[in-house]
Amino acid sequence: MVSSRRRTGPQAAAKGDSALSQLQEQLGHRFADPALLVRALTHPSVSADPSHRGGDYERLEFLGDRVLGLVVAEMLFNRFPEEAEGLLARRLAKLVGKDTLASVAEDLDLGNVMRFAMGEDEKQGRSNPGLLSDACEAVIAALYLDGGLPVAQAFIVQAWRKRIEEDREPPSDAKTELQEWAQGRGLPLPRYSEVDRQGPPHDPLFTIRVEVEEMPPQTGTGRSKRAAEQDAAAQLLSLVKEKRR
Repeated sequence: MVSSRRRTGPQAAAKGDSALSQLQEQLGHRFADPALLVRALTHPSVSADPSHRGGDYERLEFLGDRVLGLVVAEMLFNRFPEEAEGLLARRLAKLVGKDTLASVAEDLDLGNVMRFAMGEDEKQGRSNPGLLSDACEAVIAALYLDGGLPVAQAFIVQAWRKRIEEDREPPSDAKTELQEWAQGRGLPLPRYSEVDRQGPPHDPLFTIRVEVEEMPPQTGTGRSKRAAEQDAAAQLLSLVKEKRR
């Protein structure tokens, strides 16, 4: 599968078929309806073309997010039977987040088989973590629609089990910790605001400021707003801990 509007002809078609066949082997499922998988790999820039009739991954992404959340939540529930709901929620948020999804997409080499309009391809969309994570969710939805929950679950378990085992301790959540710190002192909730955004649209770098009464504002950076907010919260928590000494 190659970028639309270029490399047409028998050789491109053969290459695309070979890449799709290899991807299905990695997914552990041979699609009864291969068009579902193609749709899951199609960026909205392609469907914006009036001549395109195959749809794109946006609706599939919505469904795949829910399927992934259900399966990973069950995996965590069974793997950590003594853990409190709050800690399980932290694990889940990380495991279904864009960074983890992009990592799974890279393992599958989804960027190589995604379909982009020429402009998106030239913007290095194939290596964009946000787009890779969207496509990964869409592929999960395609597995679910083509083979049912057992097929989608089998892939998710295979791809996420090692990631669950790698993080024996619940991930830290600086935003939650800062919120609890503020509430424990009767202060208003932390306020986050974007103060800067740099870089190209496909790979932005955000700067976020966090403010809490009685403390000087702090800033953090990240490739997503969520990551920048976490960094800003961590910076303020470090300042809080220094003041305790």
